[in-house]
Amino acid sequence: MNMQNLMAEAQKMQKELERINKDIESSVFEGISGAVKVMISGKNEVIKIEIIDSGILNEKETLEDMIMLAVNDALKKLNKTKEEKLDKYTGGMRGLF
Repeated sequence: MNMQNLMAEAQKMQKELERINKDIESSVFEGISGAVKVMISGKNEVIKIEIIDSGILNEKETLEDMIMLAVNDALKKLNKTKEEKLDKYTGGMRGLF
């Protein structure tokens, strides 16, 4: 393969990675733990925290734990999506791209 073809392939892959990143960043990921639902954007920003069962409001420590677990659940879903969509292009080296 000559250098010109290699550069064209690299540019094509870069455009595809940019498209995938934009798609992920515009997505919303939901995490649930007990009475708490959290929504985060593909940019790792919390969009919404919803208390599904208001009866939990009197149990501060339990509520805090549920919020933490729901956020972590949503972040895991975001990271799994990134891995699934990007690793086929980056070979697991996403930090370099």
